[in-house]
Amino acid sequence: MELIRGLHNLRSRHRGCVATIGNCDGVHLGHQAVLGQLAEQADELGVPSVVVTFEPQPQEFFALGAPPPRLTRLREKLQALRRYAVDRVLCVRFDARFAAMSADNFVREVLLDGLGVEYLVVGDDFRYGHHREGDFAALQTAGERSGFRVVNMHTFSVDGVRVSSTAIRDALARGDLGSAEKLLGRPYRMSGRIVHGDRRGRQLGFPTANIHLHRRASPVSGVFAVKVFGLDREPVTGVANVGTRPTVNGTRSLLEIHLFDFNDDIYGRYVQVDFLSKQRDEMRFDSLDKLRQAIAADAAEARRYFSGTLG
Repeated sequence: MELIRGLHNLRSRHRGCVATIGNCDGVHLGHQAVLGQLAEQADELGVPSVVVTFEPQPQEFFALGAPPPRLTRLREKLQALRRYAVDRVLCVRFDARFAAMSADNFVREVLLDGLGVEYLVVGDDFRYGHHREGDFAALQTAGERSGFRVVNMHTFSVDGVRVSSTAIRDALARGDLGSAEKLLGRPYRMSGRIVHGDRRGRQLGFPTANIHLHRRASPVSGVFAVKVFGLDREPVTGVANVGTRPTVNGTRSLLEIHLFDFNDDIYGRYVQVDFLSKQRDEMRFDSLDKLRQAIAADAAEARRYFSGTLG
């Protein structure tokens, strides 16, 4: 899969494709259905499939307050897209210049001159151009005029629930990892590089692997039973905390994982963490001794979860 960073890196060899446009946050079952549709059309037309996405996401650029938490950072998104026969990803920098681009210029510069799109899939609520002036009908008209076909994404539902990034965020926020997994088609996952921490976990008797989240906001918070992939022995089970560690006056959101029956040196390793069961919200404790007791209880509960005896 080829990553094209920015419109300025499009070349003549990139012209001629089938494409979809969107954040693809989470690469959930709805996105996967679209990617399957693209793959079929790409095969039929004999051209590559392209996903057009944005960094930062438009909601992040325009947000006056806190934007909705991301399900996936760009690297995580690219890892997921590689599984679904995507040939290229065009990552457009969403800045003031791009936000000011007119709808007509978007069609000409991005879809025609840049990509030479032959078949395009977008949601019927898709808006584009300055002040969101372009809509699905306008895009279809542009396609008819310029010789490319525009189709809308069909609503994809699971157990009567429309699959969307918003629905997944809502499920994660209330700790319903089972519902999130159904909509994603896999457990919710975060990835990152293991970094040195303050060794407080080791002092408490529960050494942790620490990962900076590099997100403005996290879609999950609290204590979880997790599986970790990307190590020499995988998966490794454990118990994880996502949060700011209020008992020790932490300020930066961090993912801390206590790995069960594991003591290898893994600093610098890039790992994937699957969240399988939420145990409790993050709490502030009156003392480090009470924190130690809580971690011991959390670890015991996670071990029971993995042994199948919980509940």
